Amino acid sequence: RVMKTRDFSFEIPSELIAQQPAARREQARLLCVPRGGGALRHRNVADLPRLLPDDALMVFNDTRVRPCRLYGRRGGNGRRIEVLLLDRQGESEWTALLRPRPAIGAEVAFAEEYVAVVRGHEQGAVRLGFDRPVDDEYLERHGHVPLPPYIRRPDAAGDRQRYQTVYAQQAGSAAAPTAGLHFTSELLQQIDERGIERRFVTLHVGLGTFRPMRTENVADHRMHREWYTVPDETAAAVNAARRDGRPIVAVGTTSVRTLESAWDTAAGGLRAGSAETELFIYPGYRFQVVDEMVTNFHTPQSSLIVMVAAFAGRDPILEAYRTAVAERYRFFSYGDAMYLHRRQ
Repeated sequence: RVMKTRDFSFEIPSELIAQQPAARREQARLLCVPRGGGALRHRNVADLPRLLPDDALMVFNDTRVRPCRLYGRRGGNGRRIEVLLLDRQGESEWTALLRPRPAIGAEVAFAEEYVAVVRGHEQGAVRLGFDRPVDDEYLERHGHVPLPPYIRRPDAAGDRQRYQTVYAQQAGSAAAPTAGLHFTSELLQQIDERGIERRFVTLHVGLGTFRPMRTENVADHRMHREWYTVPDETAAAVNAARRDGRPIVAVGTTSVRTLESAWDTAAGGLRAGSAETELFIYPGYRFQVVDEMVTNFHTPQSSLIVMVAAFAGRDPILEAYRTAVAERYRFFSYGDAMYLHRRQ
């Protein structure tokens, strides 16, 4: 039958939506879910080094979140406007989300007498042209951490560190790759000590993360383009693991999307290099690269819960979510995690 977006709904009490991170990153709970169904296990992220297969290759997304939420004024001293800068479109133009959204031609004034003009509307976002370049130094001075809308508080000083992975390198994201937020330097060291190989990709999280699925049928949804890169050493490591039959564990849906997007079916290997991806993974998709996944809990009717359902099965995932609610797991960006693993 045709798969409907409403097939990926679930109820969650608002008090289970994490408003703050766990006291320590690795203290988050970890729900272990076998792919295709099976007994669930309750663990903590700190247990992960002992749960991973001995010969695994782990792949992480090393994107860095920009402090890309700005506050401006319509016409200089008018109504306050919240701006989330998503993608740089040249030196002075950005794709952005504005709330409230002004008409084309409207001016918005920012700190240090920066002025931007709304140049167009596209796919729920706007094209925002500034009178001079907005560089990362400006964002560090005036930008706020782009916490998602279900975190109903202003960003605080601690979010600069906690809404960023400890291995973040490449600035360019408007949201964190949240599965990676649970890892500490100590946890990574324990993984290394087990002899588990680690490699990185980069995918800059953009509008695709913020756009809900509005189509009635899942297959009709269209993903927004996101830019990614696969370093040579990561492609070599993945291809070697594939050749040797070793399991590949992706940390986060963004790592999954990158690896699956870069797979060259004709060549039978992972391509190194940079590209944009519009890949939408939904049930029926055949995974080419990823065997296991660490991921957070995702919002209802989102492309992300659809992806994990494609990976582990819709019924097992919805059952896992029901169990997580009953067991009072914490949900979404600052919440707990899942380990979707091969049956043992």
